[in-house]
Amino acid sequence: MAATVDELTIQYEEDGTVTVKELDKIVLTKGAWSTIIYKYQDLNRKTSEYGPNKYSIRRYQKRNNEYFQKSKFNISSNDQANKIIDALTQWVNEADAAPEKSDD
Repeated sequence: MAATVDELTIQYEEDGTVTVKELDKIVLTKGAWSTIIYKYQDLNRKTSEYGPNKYSIRRYQKRNNEYFQKSKFNISSNDQANKIIDALTQWVNEADAAPEKSDD
């Protein structure tokens, strides 16, 4: 397991072959609970070629100086990623446009 957020990876190797290739990662939060979004590709074993880009959001908890994966959400296509982006953009814009509530 990893001792630092920078050591965390989604890349996976089996019998000397990289079956999940990490293309990029962005650390969204650091600390006792860390969140990372990865861009990756899966190996198609029949063709020995990597498939389309996929994305995964993963949450890790640090215990005893090691990070343990606690949850994950895989985004399996660019279409699904765009729908998530559109929904979040809409909600954030709505929240930014809403008048502030007073405590009166």
